[in-house]
Amino acid sequence: MQATHTLRKRFSQNFLEDRGIVRQIIAAIDPRRDDRIVEIGPGPGALTAPLLVHVAHLDVIEIDRDIVRGLRARFPSESLHVHQGDALDFDFSAFGADIRVVGNLPYNISTPILFHLNAQVGLLRDCHFMFQREVVERMAAEPGSPEYGRLSVMLQYRWVIESLFDVPPTAFHPQPKVWSSVVRMTPYATPPHRASDESLFADVVTRAFGQRRKTLRNALRELLEAGELEQLGIEPGARGETLGVPEFVRIANYLEQRQR
Repeated sequence: MQATHTLRKRFSQNFLEDRGIVRQIIAAIDPRRDDRIVEIGPGPGALTAPLLVHVAHLDVIEIDRDIVRGLRARFPSESLHVHQGDALDFDFSAFGADIRVVGNLPYNISTPILFHLNAQVGLLRDCHFMFQREVVERMAAEPGSPEYGRLSVMLQYRWVIESLFDVPPTAFHPQPKVWSSVVRMTPYATPPHRASDESLFADVVTRAFGQRRKTLRNALRELLEAGELEQLGIEPGARGETLGVPEFVRIANYLEQRQR
């Protein structure tokens, strides 16, 4: 199918072709017969076909109409249910709970899809994705590193992030100009550092990284004073990129209690 499909630039299509990499991904997922797996962006089916060897039923979400037709023609509807549409608009509650999500995702939707799934984390058992390597580095980054930012904090609040292995450009057609990485995301049953108001927590994080060179004293000045940061054991002259999840939760919980 790769040979006949017309690539659409607006979908940032790079199809995985390396069978060795496919085997590595399937091994990492370790699919079982009764798993409820949803694949985002299956393309011509590089992961779809081997997944169907292991599971009784597979749901896939695909935006490209030509690919949708090809998948429906290739696989029986009893085992593969193809949902045509944009995964960014998809309500994953339609699949029930304890969902496992997988996908080789276009680089241009990596951050939006992560935030979309982050909002539906209660439905998910785990996720296995292939992203541009720099995205995975940001997801797993530690405080103080150049890659650490809002995405790191918001994901690490809810998930254990594991970078599994890198994938070279030669594994795809057409070849991208960058390396990719496969990542595993496993949600915490209960976040180890729990924000009493998660929307307030998200607001604090967004403000802290709104302008990376701003100190916390300036970035959060509309929420609290420098003296209050000091009372929380946080240096007002520090920047947001130096704080871990526990410190952001501490700030948000203080603000929530102060509002009562």
